[in-house]
Amino acid sequence: MSLKNATKKENNRVELEIEVDAATFNAAVNAAYKKDIKKMNIPGFRRGKAPRAFVEKIYGTGVFYETAVNDVYPAALDEAIKESGYEYVEDQIDFDVTSVGEDGLKFTAVITVKPEVKLGEYKGLKATRTVAPVTDADVDAEIDRLRERNARMISVEDRAAEMGDTVTFDFEGFVDGEAFEGGKAENHSLLLGSGQFIPGFEEQLVGKKIDEDCDVNVTFPDEYHAKELAGKPAVFRCKIHEIQTKELPELNDDFAKDVSDFDTLDELKADARKKQEEQRAAAADETVSAQLVDGLIGILDADIPEAMFVNAVNDAVRDFDYRLQSQGLNLEMYMKYTGMDMEAFRGNFREQAEKQVKMRLILEEIAKLENIVASDEDLEKEYTRYAEMYQMEADKVKAFIPAADLGKDIAVEKAMELVKEAAVITDKKPAAKKSTASKAKKAEGEEAPKKPAAKKTTKKAAEAEEK
Repeated sequence: MSLKNATKKENNRVELEIEVDAATFNAAVNAAYKKDIKKMNIPGFRRGKAPRAFVEKIYGTGVFYETAVNDVYPAALDEAIKESGYEYVEDQIDFDVTSVGEDGLKFTAVITVKPEVKLGEYKGLKATRTVAPVTDADVDAEIDRLRERNARMISVEDRAAEMGDTVTFDFEGFVDGEAFEGGKAENHSLLLGSGQFIPGFEEQLVGKKIDEDCDVNVTFPDEYHAKELAGKPAVFRCKIHEIQTKELPELNDDFAKDVSDFDTLDELKADARKKQEEQRAAAADETVSAQLVDGLIGILDADIPEAMFVNAVNDAVRDFDYRLQSQGLNLEMYMKYTGMDMEAFRGNFREQAEKQVKMRLILEEIAKLENIVASDEDLEKEYTRYAEMYQMEADKVKAFIPAADLGKDIAVEKAMELVKEAAVITDKKPAAKKSTASKAKKAEGEEAPKKPAAKKTTKKAAEAEEK
């Protein structure tokens, strides 16, 4: 098998002229005879026992060629693609047999390949890194969230319900004096102020006590989902059975010991500050990476075949489907629940898919220009990481992920690191927020006191001062 010629056509299509030698093709024809003869009824012979020469005499020498061609061409095409030096992109293949017979097989295959990539200057790209400082208020807010998560609910019997309480109550709704479907419940739990009920409902439970009967008068919104109730006034007869309020733990060293591995509240706060600083630094780094990605895409010059974008969208859709299946759903159910059609659904992935394709082409080209390759140590380290991630033996991971493919991924990552190291990154402080006092003064028309103008120093005065 050999590649005779490769001709570049429009839209990143390449025509390959391929030959399969006589010996290889005749072996394929003989294999096709052994496969097809089992299905053939030849007069005078038991099924599958007629000699190849006899069958060919009756049906023609080419009777087994179609099967032989189908069997032999995939390997021949793969070998030709490798020999051509082009990188194949999964897409429609235009296949045409130009000659076939005892002398072998000749065919052409028009395939889609990766485009030629030209880049502008990828070193020295500019980006701005802004890390918002962590304030005492930020730390206190995190501690408050910890208190909320560790709060306990206690029953209240000596007062009426207040906003922020959770009440357990019965209710039944009436429109025009008639009870309506879905308007009744017993021992329903409701956090007052959560906005779960019709506007105005929760506010009317404030001030009501346990075992007190009360009527709540509301009007259903015009856009209410039940059309028969939309815009209509209703009365809900209610009775509260229990009032609970949230009790936050006291903020002290004991609280720190209960919710963390720290012994003191100061240590807990210091840890909260450190984690927020790390998160904000990581977020700033992500922003820098995004700026560099945009910068790289801006220097790309390539005629990218549509098939590459389509394939990337297909991969994203498959990944999404796998995630749904892990949750007991599937893509068909998801589309039904959301009311989306497949075209609109795929469109959600298009922008990101285009960016991924472009970035891969760019980084592969940088790796080529910079002679970046994955070392044996890099490969072993990555195989070990995958083995730990999927809890598999490293040898099994190697069987699933070819070293050549993994090596390309590693080289791409190293290329991105090179871009980051060569980038000009400016650290910028976030804009200072105006104080509430300053805003209030401005609103009242008061002007902030002006700084006195700096004294001008003449040359003679400066000389006198030096003396």
